[in-house]
Amino acid sequence: MTKRVLNKIQENTKGARKSLAVLIDPDDLDESGLVQCLNRCIENKVDYIFVGGSHVTSNFIHEAVSFIKSYTNIPCVLFPGNAIQISAEADAILFISLISGRNPELLIGQHVVAAPVIKKSNLEVIPTGYMLVNSGRPTSASYMSNSQPLPNDKPNLAASTALAGEMLGMQLIYLDAGSGAEEPIAQRIIRSVKSNTSVPLIVGGGLNTKEKIKRAYEAGADVVVIGNGVQKNLDLMTEASDIVQVFNETLNVN
Repeated sequence: MTKRVLNKIQENTKGARKSLAVLIDPDDLDESGLVQCLNRCIENKVDYIFVGGSHVTSNFIHEAVSFIKSYTNIPCVLFPGNAIQISAEADAILFISLISGRNPELLIGQHVVAAPVIKKSNLEVIPTGYMLVNSGRPTSASYMSNSQPLPNDKPNLAASTALAGEMLGMQLIYLDAGSGAEEPIAQRIIRSVKSNTSVPLIVGGGLNTKEKIKRAYEAGADVVVIGNGVQKNLDLMTEASDIVQVFNETLNVN
């Protein structure tokens, strides 16, 4: 199967181009809210739409993905919280292994359940090393994963964890402070992970202002994911898109 989504992320990363993803939790948006969000995604040339959440039901996933695919050509990528959050209509799935935790269900257990279903689909499967980082308070992600997040002040530990994930064959590393995080991931954590690994780096959680988004890109994020912040303020998507444009235009000038 052609790795269209992964290839695009890898090519952009190789060229030092920044990308923007918007995370949509179907539980948090009605149809009107979803339409508004998608219109902004199209207007702001968002690179990817991630779909998922900590406790989304399979029916909501199918309905949301089907609607998104009928409404826009932006790649739709599943960001599943468990094995039932799968829709064959999406373009790709982040096959997430929680490498920052010690919960066997999220290291391999849920994957065993999901693998036969995914194999029957045409989903592009992207092995992703997922790392939860302490954001200052418990989040839905840490609660549902039953795992202890990495300290936000231990860059060497984060780097070693990410490096182990890459050596295990993960094609992406995803640093996440969790939905509704009080604080975003520290720049020194992002820098340390980026400088010690060679796969694309995704960063999300707590990025609810343009300043925080800019700092994440400056520290080395290849893809920034915004979710809760957008639901509360759609203009944040425009601000994030403008930041991406400035970064990428600088590359063209150089």
